[in-house]
Amino acid sequence: MSRLGLPQMKGQGNLVGAHAIDSVGSGLVLAFIVVYFAQTTTLSLPAIGAALTLARFLAFPTAILVGPLIDRFGARTVAAAGNLISAVGFGGFLLADQVWKIVIVALLTQAGQATYWTSSSGLVVLAAKDGERPRWFGFVRALRNMGLGLGGAIAAFAVGFGGTAGLDAVVIANTLSFVLGAALLLTWRPDAEAAAKAQAAASTTVDEPPAKVSYATVLRDRPYMTMVSLNLLCVFGAMLNSVLLAVYIIEGLHRGAWLAGTLLVLNTIQVAATQTIISRQLERFRQTRLIAAACGLNILAFGIFGALSESPSWLVVAGLYVAMFIYTLAEIVQAPPMDDLSVSLAPKHARGRYLAVFQLSWTVGQTLAPGLLTLLLSKGAVWPWVFLVCVSTIGIPLVLRLEKMMAARDAQAARAENEPVAATA
Repeated sequence: MSRLGLPQMKGQGNLVGAHAIDSVGSGLVLAFIVVYFAQTTTLSLPAIGAALTLARFLAFPTAILVGPLIDRFGARTVAAAGNLISAVGFGGFLLADQVWKIVIVALLTQAGQATYWTSSSGLVVLAAKDGERPRWFGFVRALRNMGLGLGGAIAAFAVGFGGTAGLDAVVIANTLSFVLGAALLLTWRPDAEAAAKAQAAASTTVDEPPAKVSYATVLRDRPYMTMVSLNLLCVFGAMLNSVLLAVYIIEGLHRGAWLAGTLLVLNTIQVAATQTIISRQLERFRQTRLIAAACGLNILAFGIFGALSESPSWLVVAGLYVAMFIYTLAEIVQAPPMDDLSVSLAPKHARGRYLAVFQLSWTVGQTLAPGLLTLLLSKGAVWPWVFLVCVSTIGIPLVLRLEKMMAARDAQAARAENEPVAATA
């Protein structure tokens, strides 16, 4: 398993199962929700779209509300609660036949998913042995990618072959799966040593109480907020598959939608097959340098995507596959170190609030990207790619600045540790 870049998973089967369930569930939410209500209600598509948009807006602050709960109750308990919220939301699909009902059930599913994935980095901390956190993040990334693909495939199968009964069967199965995911987490017992360390870090002792932490504390943490800003830039690129790819191929390149489907399959297979192996090979490099390298790969990939709008027709298909391969490689290189930095830069006693702010960068990016990228595409096929190239270019000096800030913080911490020793001597 080590040669494949996989972490030690003995005793962590419940966690792996819970992640798999949530990944498939997320895929169903992304690919299934609009189709479900279009097929099972008499509402118009604009009405359904408006209801889902409102639900997403109302779910926006979920991560901020969840952060203090993680600090108080622990990531495992909060993640299980997120699964139960998702189960209630999916179960409610069966009863949602009006706009206000769709808003409520969609809000519950969005809030449940946000709760779980805000807690997910904390779950990795509980599971990972010393030095294995990047491997765990890489493994979770690969598992999530496969789950999203499987969820989308299940949704497509249900729509194509199952009819209304098939759609309802998927909803019921997904509801039960989220309940199972919650049960897996609540009965999961992480490694005793890791759990003890996490509990000790989260608890307040009489001799050395941790400083009180609010979200203002997080916002004043310059290294962490620099990392959050960097992640926000990366989120715009990460939205390529779900927002930009298909519409660019159809409207910008005047090619069939099937081509976008094959590129998404390539992305899924590449991540699933190589994520953990590549992450293992890159363990010897600084995390900040890996993120900078990923920004460079993205600049190349986005440049190729954009250039294809002015390329001869015989070059377009091959160019798309090359660009997608490079883009996916950048995703593989960038994701685990970014996730690990979101944990390692956060104080242990306030990790929940810090991870909530990190998750909020995803929420903000996912909210802004669809409107911004499609607006740019309406101005010309090349403009979304110009924007993404610029964003990735900004990311390189930003991550190098973060590297210097981290080095300065480490040096300051080392001096603080040595001062009492020097005074005693």
